[in-house]
Amino acid sequence: MTEPTIAQRAPFPIEVEEGKNYFWCACGQSAKQPFCDGAHKGSSIAPVKYTAEATKKVYFCGCKQSASQPFCDGTHSRLPDE
Repeated sequence: MTEPTIAQRAPFPIEVEEGKNYFWCACGQSAKQPFCDGAHKGSSIAPVKYTAEATKKVYFCGCKQSASQPFCDGTHSRLPDE
């Protein structure tokens, strides 16, 4: 796997806790979206570590194509139809 799989064509709204580390799935294969479960093993894709700066809702990218990883930047709305 060299290209990520689209997990969903919308962001994942998640309440994060200040100071907590999160590992965003960049490969799209994790069964625990939007977070890593190790499904990327053996590929060239690695999860992205995010440490929450505040307790709040953030929008993690679901399409895995965002230029602002691990966050959604709206790229999913510009993807070609399957």
